[in-house]
Amino acid sequence: MRPLKNYGIACMSMGFLIEETAPVVWRGLMVMSAVEKLLRQVDWGQLDYLVIDMPPGTGDVQLSVSQNIPIAGAVIISTPQDVALLDARKGAEMFRKVRVPVLGLVQNMSVFQCPKCKHETHIFGADGVRNLAKNLGLDILGDIPLHLNIRETCDSGQPVVISQPQSDAAKAYLKIAMEIVRRLPVPPA
Repeated sequence: MRPLKNYGIACMSMGFLIEETAPVVWRGLMVMSAVEKLLRQVDWGQLDYLVIDMPPGTGDVQLSVSQNIPIAGAVIISTPQDVALLDARKGAEMFRKVRVPVLGLVQNMSVFQCPKCKHETHIFGADGVRNLAKNLGLDILGDIPLHLNIRETCDSGQPVVISQPQSDAAKAYLKIAMEIVRRLPVPPA
């Protein structure tokens, strides 16, 4: 299988392999079989990094991936609301339990700034991820704001880091990427 490429980044998803409206309701062996296909049967070519975006929680996908492939580090992304933080905590603890280094946490949808008056509102709460990171002894890698431009540029296929590289939103993503790379082990020569 060949991954889709956009802006020099190779991408593969289960969503590309099934009908657009079909749910993925797999467990156990079916999940691991799909993960194996995505990892071993995709012609990734030469990669600098392989990023695996997993659903929240500590289910079959997370356990299968963490136990069957070498992982240099995990990044936990959460909104600052209490219910999301429960899953974020469990995810961080699961990765620790299976000896995957947790590189840090990202606070997603951290603040909304009104485009007209510039007033900032913490719709999902303030500093929830920061407090969790402190409790777990982990670093905050950055904050992603809740911003209309992020949604619009992603939906149009022109991510904010490409279409508006000087924007605060783009700078937030780039800062997080640099923090992740800085924390990863240096690959063998």
